[in-house]
Amino acid sequence: MGLLSRISAFFSSLSATRYPWPALDIVLPGNRHLHLVGSIHMGTSDMAPLSERLIAKLRDADALIVEADITEGGSPFSHDIEEIPLEERLSPADWQQVVSLANEMGVSISAIDTQPAWQVALVLQAHQAQRLGLRPDFGIDFQLLEAAKAMSVPVVELEGAQSQMDILMQLPDGGMPLLSDTLTHWHTNARLLQMMIGWWLESPPQQENIHLPNTFGDELYDVLMHRRNRQWLDFLHQLPAGRYVVAVGALHLYGEGNLPELLKNK
Repeated sequence: MGLLSRISAFFSSLSATRYPWPALDIVLPGNRHLHLVGSIHMGTSDMAPLSERLIAKLRDADALIVEADITEGGSPFSHDIEEIPLEERLSPADWQQVVSLANEMGVSISAIDTQPAWQVALVLQAHQAQRLGLRPDFGIDFQLLEAAKAMSVPVVELEGAQSQMDILMQLPDGGMPLLSDTLTHWHTNARLLQMMIGWWLESPPQQENIHLPNTFGDELYDVLMHRRNRQWLDFLHQLPAGRYVVAVGALHLYGEGNLPELLKNK
């Protein structure tokens, strides 16, 4: 296919269809039809069950593609690494904030005291989401995985749980940048979670008009978002012809350097 034909095919593939959930359709060269869904990994009870239109798309798909199959395996917080006490790793101000947040959310300091910083960050984030009424079993990717398995639709992982753990374990300074960003952007992250819930319950975002608050520093954003988007881009271009529902975290669809932009420019 010539360059102009490829460009024309891509732009004609950007669906004008508006869905009542955050999603867009893209057709890649080689007859690969992607329905990209902006997932939230934890959801509220009124985010279930999923729309029948989305279930119908899943039923007709050759596979469901997710970041990782979260219905398999044990706790993502298991680890064999013990760090020095958290108070010794943090500034006095950050330590006081961790103590305050832990007390507010009923998290035992002794339970997180020797965990790696990235794990402390994830524990705090998970409890923050729970305080906002979110639960893992109402998460979009979890519901899609359960539906796919009930309908015998194959499940394909973009990276898998172990790869995600490896990314976290390779963060510098035991993942302290993730904990620092979590503390710095605590209230912003709560607003972002509420915004994404609204995308599913009220109105999905318009790709051209969206502005997202930043909850990561530049270095961390590159590791957790940009690099993974580029890896997923290569993965999706190697798929065989077919129809796929692709569920990834909503920020990967709408944030800076998002996956649709990369697909457009490849």
